[in-house]
Amino acid sequence: MDRFLVEGGRPLQGAVTASGSKNAALPMLAASLLFEGPAVYRRVPDLADLRTLFRLLQDLGAEVQVQGDRVQTEVPSHGPTEAPYEVVRKMRASVAVLGPLLARRGRARVSLPGGCVLGDRPIDLHLKGLHALGADLQVRHGIVEAQAPAGGLRGGTVYLASSRGSTVLGTANVMMAASLAKGVTVIEAAAEEPEIEALAALLNRAGACIHGAGSHRLEIEGVEALHGGECEIPPDRIETGTLLLAGALTRGRVRVNDCRPDELTVLLDLFHRAGVPFAQGGDGGEAGLRPWLEVQPWPNPPRVLDVATRPFPGFPTDLQAQWLAFCTAGEGLALVTDTVYPDRFMHVPELNRLGAGIRREGNTALVVGPVRLSGAPVLASDLRASAALVLAGLVASGQTIVRRVYHLDRGYEALEEKLRQLGGRVVRERDPESP
Repeated sequence: MDRFLVEGGRPLQGAVTASGSKNAALPMLAASLLFEGPAVYRRVPDLADLRTLFRLLQDLGAEVQVQGDRVQTEVPSHGPTEAPYEVVRKMRASVAVLGPLLARRGRARVSLPGGCVLGDRPIDLHLKGLHALGADLQVRHGIVEAQAPAGGLRGGTVYLASSRGSTVLGTANVMMAASLAKGVTVIEAAAEEPEIEALAALLNRAGACIHGAGSHRLEIEGVEALHGGECEIPPDRIETGTLLLAGALTRGRVRVNDCRPDELTVLLDLFHRAGVPFAQGGDGGEAGLRPWLEVQPWPNPPRVLDVATRPFPGFPTDLQAQWLAFCTAGEGLALVTDTVYPDRFMHVPELNRLGAGIRREGNTALVVGPVRLSGAPVLASDLRASAALVLAGLVASGQTIVRRVYHLDRGYEALEEKLRQLGGRVVRERDPESP
């Protein structure tokens, strides 16, 4: 088990390139279960979660070839249909194979994902959507057993929202299954995240007929078969936001190349209102340049702002912890509320070990800045919490030791290398206290 040693006190400076999106890559690669013929994916990030998915696809009979950031898959129409708990427990997104298996092979046995440090995250909406397509679903001994009707899945209409909003992975699961169902499927209250748009674009290139991606209403006309091709994983908007917040927190100048500014308008609006200078360019504005974003040194301490996480296009829950760390450098009182995962605050006690002085009340954290942080040993509890602790360590005096960075490796590709490229002092080493 590794840990990070972070020395604070140095503004980040320079440019890095955004990696491919974890949240887009997982369902896009799961979609290869639907395709006849090979599929080639480029800009696939090297992440623990992706490696877990590769193993699962191979267990389901797929051929998976990995060459750098290029991955080729080919999946036969017949083969195993079970995703065991030993794999699913490592990564909740493994449940994304449920819809494709059911659509192409007619059945699936997928273990329930189980508990999570972010709180209760049931898959009842996934099952509701697949049931609307005619699937027979039973949950026995922690396993979802799904069977398509004799004539295959058929189109239907389903509402896919809960009290916390739409389900991204549930929308992906139902959309993939509906692509091979007979007739038309309508998904109301569909997730509007860019990752759903990327998946829909992939499926349409493969021969699907999906309309409305990026809106709350999807209409999918089923087709007989889907055929693999080539695609590129879109840039990771959460990694981009994390790196920009790292630059802003350290009062540095950080440019993230090859990103998508239109997916981070809510963060850019917060920077504008807080007084953090930033610039953007590329994508036709400058010949030959792909889009980029840059935060610049702020002349005065930024104003802290209240934030409530929402489904896209609102402020993402996956940036909540990093924003909370950033607020320690700002002036005033900020209320940071997580309406998506109300229990997602396990990073608060660890940030307080660094001197943040954050108080939590229910699904809201209260932070008063500016605060002078000082290095200390801290323990990462989940993926985004890990990033927040690293960011805080970059401005804390002395050394911060971040343990359990295997959480970080699930969703950030070589984050320590990118931070070092920007001048940050971050070292990965084997944790002598690990088993």
